[in-house]
Amino acid sequence: MAVRSADYEEILATYSGRQAAIELLKQYRPYLELLPSMRRPLDSTVVITLPLVRIDPEVLELTTLADVTESSRSRRRPTSESSPSAKPGRQAVRLPCEIALLMCDPEWQVTTGVVVFVFVHRPNEDFYGLISRWRQTQLLLDRDYEWVMPLAYRHVVGDQADRIFPLFLLSERSPTRLQRGLQGTALPYVVCPVEADDHPTDLTVPPPTTDLTRQGIDRAASRSTLHNPEMLHKPEVEPTVLQPDPELEGDLWV
Repeated sequence: MAVRSADYEEILATYSGRQAAIELLKQYRPYLELLPSMRRPLDSTVVITLPLVRIDPEVLELTTLADVTESSRSRRRPTSESSPSAKPGRQAVRLPCEIALLMCDPEWQVTTGVVVFVFVHRPNEDFYGLISRWRQTQLLLDRDYEWVMPLAYRHVVGDQADRIFPLFLLSERSPTRLQRGLQGTALPYVVCPVEADDHPTDLTVPPPTTDLTRQGIDRAASRSTLHNPEMLHKPEVEPTVLQPDPELEGDLWV
């Protein structure tokens, strides 16, 4: 069973909010204990979807992030033009994770140096690609960097993280080998429920009838006759028994 794009988008959209992110941390208690204040959890987290950081160009040469390096090199601009506080020579790149949860002091609105990176299993992604994104994040943040804060968190002082942790989100349709691999590497993950597939009933192929379904049809027909006086004066018509397709009968009853 493959992961659908709609499942990926649903999980990403759900946990992009702070309240849902707190509920996500409750699924793994060691991460919930990283919150600076359990009494004010919403003020203790900064949730950034598709986070951006400014790093030195030399760091990009050490990684194999094709989607990041190509987009960065094609749009090389001095970072001093976009942000006066940015150090010259640094480039803004997108980390290969979906969500970054920055722990923040609720009173001073300063990050505490602890970040949880959330990786959502993508369609057509296998275990190697999922773990590679976490390793690439570690490489990008191995040296000095600075956060590109969204507009809603511009007032928060985002210092470089001292400790970074991963959290992987799988769907119910994700291959079971991903769970085995994450368990083997001692990396935490959460399995998110997804909506079931809609299988519309094919009206051209009637389901096989049994005595119980036959009785249900007779009762329904009698009720419709009582509510329709014209049917009382019509001659009785022998009901047509619908026979199932012999080729499909075995499959329908399995």
